[in-house]
Amino acid sequence: MTVTTTKSAYWAGVRDGLPFIVMVVPFALLFGVVGIEAGLSMAQTMSFSVLVIAGASQFAALQLMLENAAIGFVLLAALAVNLRMAMYSAALAPHLGGAPFWQRALVGYLNFDQSYMASIAKYEDNPQMTLPAKVAYFLGVALVISPLWCVFTYIGARLGATVPADIEIAFILPIAFLSMVAPMLKSLAHVAAAFVSIIVAISLAGLPAGSGLLIAAVCAMLTGVVVESWMERAKP
Repeated sequence: MTVTTTKSAYWAGVRDGLPFIVMVVPFALLFGVVGIEAGLSMAQTMSFSVLVIAGASQFAALQLMLENAAIGFVLLAALAVNLRMAMYSAALAPHLGGAPFWQRALVGYLNFDQSYMASIAKYEDNPQMTLPAKVAYFLGVALVISPLWCVFTYIGARLGATVPADIEIAFILPIAFLSMVAPMLKSLAHVAAAFVSIIVAISLAGLPAGSGLLIAAVCAMLTGVVVESWMERAKP
């Protein structure tokens, strides 16, 4: 029974991960192109995508490298943008913390925006899921996306300057994030947190190295906690 449930969960994850390909493929291509044009070798460009698997921090680091920033600042900027993964890990821990070490290590490596968003939504909607099923679902989502991110980074790097400069795909990123976040706004606390994060992020957009986004994330979490606590006290 467990095997069947685990298999079903895995294929459910694969199915739910497929729509993210629309965003992953063009951005992986773009990173490959930009990486080579910025002067990175094929090995360096591929190492970015294989080791990091986080488009936002990869582009942030690459932009600073193009501006000849010091390596320490490049690393700090990438870390700042990627600190949201620590929040993702904390949210996943109650669901996956009991898994064997090798599974937790694999989940940690494959923990990125799409795998987290899809998985946490599935876990909240299906509290009866077993631990093996939860791990299988997460891997189903992640293993659809991560190989494509690496493969199309390679293709983009091979294409290099042959990609027309006037092709505009930057609009896909905000649309992709909205498609992930919107279905999770299920309560007043969620909506309030999202509203505060938008206001703070826009207000602090001029801060360097993505620090404004981190401050917005902290403010959003605090808002969610305060509103949820207020809602709990207000219950009869």
